This record gives sequence, C-alpha cells and structure tokens, in this order.
Amino acid sequence: MPHSSPAFARALRSFVVSRAPLAHCRAVHAPPARTLVTARRVLTQQHQPWASGSRRSMFIQTEQTPNEESLKFIPGVDVMGSSGSAEFLDTRSALASPLAIRLMGIDGVKAVFYGPDFVTVSKDTETPWPVLKPEIYSTLMEHFSANAPLFRSQEERDAAGPQDTRILDTDSETVAMIKELLDTRVRPAIMEDGGDIEYRGFSDDGIVSVKLKGSCRGCDSSTVTLKSGIERMLMHYIPEVTGVEQVLDQEETIALDEFAKFEQQLAQKQKQDSPMAAFMSP
Repeated sequence: MPHSSPAFARALRSFVVSRAPLAHCRAVHAPPARTLVTARRVLTQQHQPWASGSRRSMFIQTEQTPNEESLKFIPGVDVMGSSGSAEFLDTRSALASPLAIRLMGIDGVKAVFYGPDFVTVSKDTETPWPVLKPEIYSTLMEHFSANAPLFRSQEERDAAGPQDTRILDTDSETVAMIKELLDTRVRPAIMEDGGDIEYRGFSDDGIVSVKLKGSCRGCDSSTVTLKSGIERMLMHYIPEVTGVEQVLDQEETIALDEFAKFEQQLAQKQKQDSPMAAFMSP
C-alpha cells in the first residue's frame, strides 16, 4: 500500500500535535468549553405503539460552535455513525434524506450537516436561535424516537459519506499520506466543532486543496484554522506540501469579502474615534 512506507509509519508514530491549532476557531471566539442545553421528551406506549416499556426518555443536547450561525444538536444516538458525514445546502440535495428535507423546510434554516453522532444546523443571520430551536428540537426528536431511516435508500446513504479520503490504487505516496492525515488527525478535531473537511486535490506545485463543511463553512476563523493548524501539520510531515488552500463556493466568497469590508470599516472608525485623531487632523 502506498501509505505504509517506513517514513510515513514513523511520522504517524511520532505524531504529537496539540488540538489547539486545529480548534483555533474555539480559541478565537472563546465560547464556553462545552455549553449544553437539554431537551427532554417522555414517550409513552400510548404515543408510540412500538415502545417496549411504559415510559422512555429522550434527550437532545445542543453545543455551541465557533460559527454563531451554526448549532450542534446531539441526539444521543448515532446519526451517520461510521459512515462519516453528509451535508445539505439546499432543498434539492436534501431530497435524499427525510430528516434533512424537514429541517430545510423550517424558515430560517439554510444548511444541515450530519456527523457521526450529531446534526449541525446553520441558519440565516436574520432569524434568532430562540425562534428556531423549538421546531428543530421537535423535528429531531420525532425522527430519532421513531427510529426512522436517515436516508431514503442505502445507495443514497453510501453516496453521502466522505469519499474524498479513500486511498485509491492510482494515488501517489504523497497523496495517500495527505489523505491519511486528513482522515485520522484533522477530521476528528474539526468534527468537534460540528464541521468536516473534504480533500479536493493536490497540485504539481504542492498545494493541497480542501473544502470546509458544516459549521466551519463560512466561519470567520477558517483561514486561521487552515494556516496555523492544517497547513503547518501537513508541511511538517510531508515535505512535498507547500501550502493548503480552501475551495470556496460563490456564497462563501461573497461572505468573506463582506466580512473583510466590515473589518476595514471598523478599523477606520476606531482610528477616527481615537483621542489622537483630533490632533492628527489638518
């Protein structure tokens, strides 16, 4: 296998990296280490004929993410399990999943992401979470308490999982090493923030192209995460890597441009409000 070279084996054995760089978004936004809100629903045999006992409790926890417009919902059961992740950015893509199509039908919800044991819901900027949470809770509890299928068919479920880091016979040793590190080291850290990373390619000049998904999509600190964590790690263990670049959708490009303009305006306003500004003006 291309990824079983002695050099790569030594690299993985000696791999000791703090998760702080990869989770830099958390450090930048400084949310609580773990903020959980619990929703509880008691099911009786009268409401659910399949219930084996007289009462059954279900808890859905919510956890903050570095992205203020994304929230991580943890139902306490497997979502994608070992199948990886799946992302739905519009109604058309959500047709493969009954749960996703229902969540996307809630006013204000603009994206749904499935992780191994969580669902990340992203909203627009106009709709506050207190308005959305009750309906999201209700939809999730109804789906998981009924043990309903996540996808309409097994084929759609298989296709939804990450195929990007599957090592192919045609992959070079370098590409195989990149995929291995992304899958075993980077992906678990990013999933803690309710997101995922997708390998998009490796250029002749050593640039690794990746796509951030879930709560990491459009996150203000995604560039810092890429440069201070992922890029540094890949360049350290794989000399052929010269950099890491994020593949952006048109919507993400516009959002980042608007954020850059906002930062410039804020810096200009702070400069004008400075006590020294009056003395420096002509």
